[in-house]
Amino acid sequence: MTNWQPDPTLLRRPAYLSLAEQIARAIQDGALPSGTRLPPHRTMADSLQLSVQTVSRAYDDLIRRGLISGEIGRGTFVQTLRKEPEPPYLPERLGELIDLSILKPACDQYHLEKMREAFGWLAENLPASSALSFRPNVVFPRHRVAAVEWLARCGLDVSPLNVSVTNGATSGMTTALMSVAPPGSTVVVEAISHHTLVPLSTYLGLHLEGVSIDEQGMLPDALEAACRKGNVRAVFLQPTVINPMAVMMGAERREALAEVARRHDLAIIENDILGPLVENRPPPMAAIAPERTLYITSFTKITVPGLRIGYLAAPDRYVAAVANRHLVSNWMATPSIAEIATKWVIDGTAMELVGWQRRALAVRHAIAAETLAGLDYRDHPQSLHVWLPLTGAHTEEGFVSQARLRGVAIAPGSSFRTSGETWHPAVRISLGSTTEVELKTGLGIVASLSVADPEALLLAI
Repeated sequence: MTNWQPDPTLLRRPAYLSLAEQIARAIQDGALPSGTRLPPHRTMADSLQLSVQTVSRAYDDLIRRGLISGEIGRGTFVQTLRKEPEPPYLPERLGELIDLSILKPACDQYHLEKMREAFGWLAENLPASSALSFRPNVVFPRHRVAAVEWLARCGLDVSPLNVSVTNGATSGMTTALMSVAPPGSTVVVEAISHHTLVPLSTYLGLHLEGVSIDEQGMLPDALEAACRKGNVRAVFLQPTVINPMAVMMGAERREALAEVARRHDLAIIENDILGPLVENRPPPMAAIAPERTLYITSFTKITVPGLRIGYLAAPDRYVAAVANRHLVSNWMATPSIAEIATKWVIDGTAMELVGWQRRALAVRHAIAAETLAGLDYRDHPQSLHVWLPLTGAHTEEGFVSQARLRGVAIAPGSSFRTSGETWHPAVRISLGSTTEVELKTGLGIVASLSVADPEALLLAI
């Protein structure tokens, strides 16, 4: 235990977040050194005249930040030597391992030749501004015009003045969050979402509130309930297939969420990196609520991974904030790569690559349907992955480890978890990260593990 105590006079609504901030500051200032045992939930609640639930939420928030840890039977302890979150994918491909852990589009020699041709063209046609200028407004006006053409294929009607060219979706996400949610505020997200959101929110000083979902994604009532707790500034959504569960949110659900956002004046951050790849899609949130939606799309998952360029379209109220945040975090997107993206948008190469990807995914989904027959997995015809809930006594850690021992890497579902709600173990399996032959072999191993009783392998020494 420690002599330090939170000051009840400094608590503000929402009380759980205010309490968490006090404890976090005490940890950072050294008043709560590493290894200090915090008071039990009820003891802390009684001393501050708060509910046990409020203290539990504060502790949960600190656990998500990596500042404290709970040990069953022992209590809750400060851990200032924070462990950085591990990515769901392998940082590098190892030996003969079939890597189904990283989310990639299907690629072959065709894509390499397209990039080589593009760099050959660039060598002859690189404008002086792209090589010599430091000023984004000198480099990017015509790229923004091309972006408008591409965004129209995504279902948006925007002005070039509302578009920022970014180095892919991660840059767009960071800029969008910085633009709409000041440090200390809350961003609401689906209980299963983008794996970088938890660490990114921590680095930006944001509280991430994961809320309940169903087969379409976020529930409007869950968003409403989160807003009533106060200090919510934005909601982050991946409504079109790219979310870990590969689900498509229907038009009515999108309308309902937009209405909640309007009622509470929330910004909507929409991550739609598959863009025109997905057929028969409802209108994007940015078309339903254009006055408050920051829309993110990119080329890396639907054309060639090396084309690390994306677009962030923002409504008028956020244009200046987006420009400033992008400037301080990135300065500007890489001009030479932007030149290739613009050329491909204008001459049709980008859509040609999208069509290739769609056909390749059709083949890979057919392989998955055959190999995983009988298993209750989730997918979409244009998803780059499948989501496989685990059954019986399987645990994520055990299942992923067993697959790795058999030569297959897959992503644990908990890497995408943003909520403390009851968790059903699952894994995400990429369909585009390797060859069709390896995919079939890898899926076969996953299928055999799914129907077998979990049992640790005995290793010969």
